[in-house]
Amino acid sequence: MTDSSPNDSRRTEPDGSVAGLRFGIVLFTSDRGITPASAARAAEDAGFDSFYVPEHTHIPVKREAAHPQTGDASLPDDRYMRTLDPWVSLATAASVTERIELATAVALPVEHDPITLAKTIATLDHLSGGRVVLGAGFGWNTDELTDHGVPPKKRRTVLREYLGAMRALWTEEEAAYDGEHVRFGPSWAWPKPTRTVPVLIGAAGTERTFHWIAESADGWITTPGETDITDRLALLRKIWTDAGRAGRPRVVALDFKPDAERLAAWADGGVTDVLYGLPDKSDDEVRAYLGRLSGKLATITGVTPDPEGS
Repeated sequence: MTDSSPNDSRRTEPDGSVAGLRFGIVLFTSDRGITPASAARAAEDAGFDSFYVPEHTHIPVKREAAHPQTGDASLPDDRYMRTLDPWVSLATAASVTERIELATAVALPVEHDPITLAKTIATLDHLSGGRVVLGAGFGWNTDELTDHGVPPKKRRTVLREYLGAMRALWTEEEAAYDGEHVRFGPSWAWPKPTRTVPVLIGAAGTERTFHWIAESADGWITTPGETDITDRLALLRKIWTDAGRAGRPRVVALDFKPDAERLAAWADGGVTDVLYGLPDKSDDEVRAYLGRLSGKLATITGVTPDPEGS
């Protein structure tokens, strides 16, 4: 849609159109319907800027954790039980695309070995030409985390250490890390990512979340249903600035249907990217959906989608 930096100013144009937002697609992957590679290729062909996939390694049948949307142990979608591995999915997408950003919304790094995950992400970034973004979550499904040996009350601490360890492996010639949950001595690890891998945190827009982001990440991904976020965006900016962070945080908002007024408010408030979900249907049905969505967004933004990204 656009090729502007996340730090560019977002403003409503005099004619009421919205310019400057980047638009992406999130596919709730499963073992049916369109594949991630086909969906990413279709999104790139339609001019979208980014392609996101989620992660759940498994869903314990018996759970104490309530889903944020349902408020109990029931799931709003059976794809939670059928989710494909995000990094394999994005690798297949990388092999058939050239421009589109490859991201997660959200991955769960604490369910992996951080040294191995750092290698996986760095390899994908290297092979894709620097297109990877790590959208990470703390993990609402604490039963799932427990199966991976992560104490629910320590999930934020574990994630902070994992990110620190991975960044060391990505940036230092002889990387080492000494934490409570991750320890390794001076080590060599290549490839290095093409550029610093942006880390976005997908979690409810609370003061606690924003302090965590300002200390340890590069931006925020909203949760489903968070649409009236003007006050939260202002709070995030304040916390970000007070923490001494330069520029602006990247903000990725999940949307359900393009609305000119909402997009204008988001752009003025500091949202940089907007994501729309794909149905897990056939290739032809998904391409038709993307064509309609792209047309609506072009009407609202006044920007014609550019499949070449120029």
